[in-house]
Amino acid sequence: MADSEILAGGVNQVERVGDRVLRPTGPWSPAVHGLLGHLRASGFTAGPAFHGLTADGREILDFLPGEVSDYPATPAAASRTALLTAARVLRALHDATAGYAAEGWMLPAREPAEVICHGDYAPHNCVLDGEEVVGVIDFDTAHPGPRLWDVAYAVYRWTPTTAPGNADGFGTPDEQAARAREFCDAYGLDEAGRAGLVDALAARLHALVDHMRAEAAAGSAAFASHLADGHHLMYLSDAAYVLRERDRFERALLGA
Repeated sequence: MADSEILAGGVNQVERVGDRVLRPTGPWSPAVHGLLGHLRASGFTAGPAFHGLTADGREILDFLPGEVSDYPATPAAASRTALLTAARVLRALHDATAGYAAEGWMLPAREPAEVICHGDYAPHNCVLDGEEVVGVIDFDTAHPGPRLWDVAYAVYRWTPTTAPGNADGFGTPDEQAARAREFCDAYGLDEAGRAGLVDALAARLHALVDHMRAEAAAGSAAFASHLADGHHLMYLSDAAYVLRERDRFERALLGA
């Protein structure tokens, strides 16, 4: 048997064994496994394939070679190439899931359910080859929703649209606005989406905080720890910052 290695896995323990990754499952996992199969059948190969379950019930997925960034972002993840390729991979993911329907997701569907949102499309869930995004991992929070819901969070994480004082952020407000425009250009976001992006981003961060609080109240030690560390305050501060800077961001997003 190949040597095993424990990987960083957010709120879950993830183990690598050779070219496979073993991850805990939940009630939502059958929906995710169906999605991964659909993506492969649709020609989207940036996500892992599902290879069944271990005897103890863990899912077996492809290991995607490359680098994954934590925060603050690595120079590669903060590069313009990463920004643009992240947007293009997200667009391909969305296009591959348009019209796909399934039940049993971790998170409730949001209307209009145009695509399957990844739900956490960020540097910590993307694999880079050099500065290029070549893979996407951790589909646990996938759920039906509008494209803009996923794009807004991706813009937040990849631009990143963080308030001054957020240690994970970088760039001046003008630089952030320009990067947000570049992400949307590379994704191909339409004018209506650009006009609604600031509000969607703020709403997405508030929804994240609501989810954190609900999970902590339900007994999640990981989310309770995140709240104790003040992560929710950072997200709320960033949401308020984007709303304060609405004019700056919308000029960049909607300008000719």
